[in-house]
Amino acid sequence: MFKNICLTTIVAMGAMWPALAWSQAYPTRPIRIIAQFTPGTSTDIMARVTAQHLSKVFNQQVIVDNRPGAGAVLGTEIAAKATPDGYTLVTALSSAFGINPTLYARIPYDAVKDFEPIANLVLTPQTLVASPSAPFKTLKEFVAYTRERPGTVNYASLGSGSTSHLSTEMFRSAAGIKINHIPFKGSGETHPQLMGGQIPVMCDAIPATMPHIKSGKLRGLGMATLKRSPFLPDLPTIAEQGYPGFEAVGWIGIAAPAKTPAAVLDKLNTELNKMLNDAEVKERLNTLAFTPVGSTRKEFADYIQSEIAKWGKAVKDSGARVD
Repeated sequence: MFKNICLTTIVAMGAMWPALAWSQAYPTRPIRIIAQFTPGTSTDIMARVTAQHLSKVFNQQVIVDNRPGAGAVLGTEIAAKATPDGYTLVTALSSAFGINPTLYARIPYDAVKDFEPIANLVLTPQTLVASPSAPFKTLKEFVAYTRERPGTVNYASLGSGSTSHLSTEMFRSAAGIKINHIPFKGSGETHPQLMGGQIPVMCDAIPATMPHIKSGKLRGLGMATLKRSPFLPDLPTIAEQGYPGFEAVGWIGIAAPAKTPAAVLDKLNTELNKMLNDAEVKERLNTLAFTPVGSTRKEFADYIQSEIAKWGKAVKDSGARVD
């Protein structure tokens, strides 16, 4: 019996050894993080914070590979088809993972089956912002202005299917107004259009809008959170301005292609959660207006499932659809 126990133990240890060895060796070469939006967006900013930290702890180059297009579909598809070896990661976003499965009639990836969620990193509440030259200064004035001119006012987004897009559609539905969607590829394209007055309004995440609101280059109309943000305490919420319960909060995590070795995923999860507790990173995230979260792999997987259901209802209620 003792021999059988020893033999069983040896066999089990032998089966575990390849995974253990992989985890200890990983990474041995550069890692890339695919970011599905252009430089300067919240997605890109968080990807670069993550890349800088992992480069330091792994002593390997970690690069950000910006692949914007089609409301985060393009970059997410590339990640889904990448070799599952831990050397291609992707920002797991509320748009690509939570919204697109319902918003698009067809997408070339499965947000659940094609990926291994690693960790949720930060929340990115949406802000409704306007051009400083827009003929309205408050949310109430914006709604009144659009009701007087149905179907003639344009709004920008970070692309069809983005959290920016659906957040505005949710407000359009709640306010009962008719406005036209003009999709772009990222904040780097949309914000100059807003500042220049070519497009009057859009929703974008607070890390991307806060500096411009504070400088006066953009005008804040409302926060899409139930309580005022500590980053912009003077900006009223949309909920408190006549739309009770209105909330649109995005999130950014990290995922890998399906079938990436569990030992590698666990190692990345450990390091990403350590990153969120690092004093220097915490200070930087606070400066950038990100709200840290952190999670286990299972917690993030469960969260994505719940967000697909939540945003799916929002898509249905707003009537938004992308073919």
